[in-house]
Amino acid sequence: MSELPDWQIEIDAGAGRWQAEVNAAESLEALRSLEVQALGKQGEIPALMKRIPQILPQDRKGFGQAVNALQATVAAAIEVRRQALVETLIAAELNDTSFDPTQAALPLRVGHPHPLSTVQADIEAIFTSMGFHVLDYPEIESEFDNFEALNIPGWHPAREMQDTFWLESGHLLRTHTSSGQVRAMHEFKAPFRAIFPGKVFRYESTDASHEHTFHQVEGLMIDRKVTVGHLLDSMRTLLSAILQREVEIRLRPGYFPFVEPGFELDIRCQVCAGAGCSACKRRGWLELLPCGLVHPNVLRAGGLDPDEWQGWAFGLGLSRLVMMRYGVPDVRLLMGGDLRFLSQF
Repeated sequence: MSELPDWQIEIDAGAGRWQAEVNAAESLEALRSLEVQALGKQGEIPALMKRIPQILPQDRKGFGQAVNALQATVAAAIEVRRQALVETLIAAELNDTSFDPTQAALPLRVGHPHPLSTVQADIEAIFTSMGFHVLDYPEIESEFDNFEALNIPGWHPAREMQDTFWLESGHLLRTHTSSGQVRAMHEFKAPFRAIFPGKVFRYESTDASHEHTFHQVEGLMIDRKVTVGHLLDSMRTLLSAILQREVEIRLRPGYFPFVEPGFELDIRCQVCAGAGCSACKRRGWLELLPCGLVHPNVLRAGGLDPDEWQGWAFGLGLSRLVMMRYGVPDVRLLMGGDLRFLSQF
């Protein structure tokens, strides 16, 4: 009878040792620790394979097969022991006199959409029905798309209006969803219409109507003939549908480098009905929707001839619109993560 090689004796002894240790494991935690020690990436059994170069060439195949068999045997023993431990735990719970299987379960608390998500979905449905694409663009933007392409070069004072979070790479966290305008012009063949909702970021002080992270919806329409009347009609349709009532708005001149002419569309504060509150800074009106006709320089940056194509654009303050819809007095509540507040919706 031929004598077994040393490695075979070692593997056979290991099988017996691992089996004994697995059977002795008294908890799932102890069994898991054994499993990692035996079969983990840095475990003892996988480490055996690293010894193949030290094995005689004619024995290497048998050695590899023996190690694989050991691994399978130990894994099977661990699974058997795990099932036994689980059954023991279940039996202990069933035998516990303090356990009442007839007691009603705790009520299941079902989650629900965040008010921002709800209003955004409603806006998307409204604009989709009007033939708009719904697009998604990066929150980390290039300086070109966030500023340069929107007629805001490095020396332009308008950059001071949007305090920016700059990244070490030279990129930035977008300060407005307007950064998607030129991207959309390159992505779609004119004429087209699209909205692109999302988060924006500004390095500024927070108060009841300002937050460093908030939400906007950018709208863009490109066609051969576009007027301010087209823009106002779309905005009235949107606001009436979202707020589910007729609302009072006003349009006043506003300066934004990427539109000409530019406007501020304000809404009568829905929190205080125009009487004045912290949400509207005691003015009775809330700045909601900067808008205007797309500046020729922005059309050129998008690869369009301003003598042939025109457009309107708006940057809707989604967070503020949520405040107006639900009567929320402080924008910081929307991103605060307070379940007591969110459960109201």
